[in-house]
Amino acid sequence: MSTKKLTSEDYHDYSSTENSPGHDSMSSSPDVSSRSSENFGNYQRLNERTGTTTIETLIHLLKGNIGTGLLSLPLAVKNAGIVLGPISLIIMAVVAVHCMQLLVKCSHYLCAKLQKPFLDYGNAVMYSLEECPSLWLRRYSFVGRLLVEFFLILTQLGFCCVYFVFLADNIKQIVDVANSTSNNCYENTTTLEPGSMDSRLYMLSFLPFIILLVYIRNWKYLAPFSLLANLAMCVSLVLIYWYIFSSATYANNLPPVAGWKCYAMFFGTAIFAFEGIGVVLPLENHMAKPHKFPVILYSGMAIVTALYLSLGVMGYIRFGDEIKGSITLNLPACWLYQSVKILYSFGIFITYAVQFFVAAEIIVPVAVAKVPERWELWVNLAVRTALVIITCALAILIPRLEIVITLVGSISSSTLALIIPPLLDIATYYGEGMSRWWIAKNILISVVGFVGFVAGTYVSIEELVSQTISVANITASHPS
Repeated sequence: MSTKKLTSEDYHDYSSTENSPGHDSMSSSPDVSSRSSENFGNYQRLNERTGTTTIETLIHLLKGNIGTGLLSLPLAVKNAGIVLGPISLIIMAVVAVHCMQLLVKCSHYLCAKLQKPFLDYGNAVMYSLEECPSLWLRRYSFVGRLLVEFFLILTQLGFCCVYFVFLADNIKQIVDVANSTSNNCYENTTTLEPGSMDSRLYMLSFLPFIILLVYIRNWKYLAPFSLLANLAMCVSLVLIYWYIFSSATYANNLPPVAGWKCYAMFFGTAIFAFEGIGVVLPLENHMAKPHKFPVILYSGMAIVTALYLSLGVMGYIRFGDEIKGSITLNLPACWLYQSVKILYSFGIFITYAVQFFVAAEIIVPVAVAKVPERWELWVNLAVRTALVIITCALAILIPRLEIVITLVGSISSSTLALIIPPLLDIATYYGEGMSRWWIAKNILISVVGFVGFVAGTYVSIEELVSQTISVANITASHPS
């Protein structure tokens, strides 16, 4: 694998769900103080080539926002309350889309001002800090890019941890009830047999296969499998909706509002679901008609929000307090809905490699650059193996799906989706003059994101510690 940094001329569409984030040259940005600041609203990409169509961009946007987070939203609604949950989802969707639009707007402005064909997330932050009035921020502007790359790595590897837990929970449930699985889909519970294999052993069982999967270093070889994975997950979602809306029983007397600790869990899960901030700039950068991207963004996220609301609310109403970390775990033990778990698990297995591709393309070149050429391949594979082992080890340490999702969402997703974009907007336009209410609005969004970051992380860790103590007490009271 080449370790050369990507430049404007050889940029590839790397994003958090499709490929891997490229980088502009590591050299410092050009002096922009003498460039005209007029007509930045008339955005026109430099060196524009034929790109993706409107429909293709919409499909990629939908793929970037629909994953395991969608399946966890019924539990998120439970943690917020049947009234507060949907309202909060709508508000979060509006704010998340607004932050995506801020990111695109700042990228347009900086591209026009610096005469660059495009900017990725990290470089947009770096160049915006170089435009700040503060000498200190200009001096350490490169830290902004490093910070974004750090959270991108954290987010993608966090997704991979979630995938390990998701695969283990769903395949374990399929295996545990295999002998009693029938064609009767009217029973809405799945009863596990005692003495079944621990889910952490399933994670270890998946480890060698996932290691082999991530040895695929070229995206074009993963693309056909990614297409099959998307089809499998689409079929699974259709069957899940069919079961929810065709069911004859629904839970009653659901609480309208939950406590603050539960709401912190809601925040982490919900922001985890809105995971598409990383795909926004790569998709916009590769559109044949980039001026149409705002329409694509708003329409695509409207579809995503409708899916989130419908599955989150109806899933909670259908299963009530019995709802689990993934709604697939609540499906009945009949062959039709066991196939849903198999199909979605296959999709997540392939998606692991896609999400892993992002972190690998940031970390691997740094490691490979430090060794002689004859060792490049071996170091490449060794780093990939180590990263997969790390994600597996973290998943084993935190084997509860809902805790992993909340933790990843609170720490990394909130930072990339809510905290950084409003601050990027202030850094980019402060020198051009911004109204006080606009600055206050941006600060408010970042503060809310930071509060969610702290509260969600605190509650997740508290839940994890509480579970660990509980398991230790049970083990001590029942020695083998």
